[in-house]
Amino acid sequence: MFLIVLERLAIEAILDLFYFPLWWYSGGLNWAGLQCLGLLRRGNRRLAPGLWLRNIFVPMYGQYDWQGRAISIFMRLVNVIGRSIALLGWLVVCWGLFLVWLLLPAAAILGIIGKF
Repeated sequence: MFLIVLERLAIEAILDLFYFPLWWYSGGLNWAGLQCLGLLRRGNRRLAPGLWLRNIFVPMYGQYDWQGRAISIFMRLVNVIGRSIALLGWLVVCWGLFLVWLLLPAAAILGIIGKF
C-alpha cells in the first residue's frame, strides 16, 4: 500500500512540474492581474483625486467670501495634482509587480541554467 501511495505522489509531482508553467501563465496570470487591479482600486480609494476634483469649488471651512473660495480652489487644485501624481506612481508600482509575476519563472530558469 505504501509503495502505491508513493508511486502516485511521484507521478503527481512530475505532472505538477509540467502543469506549473501552464497554470502560471493562465490561471495564475489572471489571479495576479486581478490582485494588481485590486491594489490600484484601493490606491484610488485611498488617494481619491476624483473626489477632490468634484469638490474643487466647495469652500473650505465655510469661508464663503472670495478670499476663502480662492484659497480653497488653489489648495484643492494642488491636492488634485499631487494625488494624481501619487496615483500614477502607484500605477507604475502595480504594473511593476505584474511584470515581476510575468518574468519570475523565466528569470528562475535562466538562473538555474546559468549555474550549470
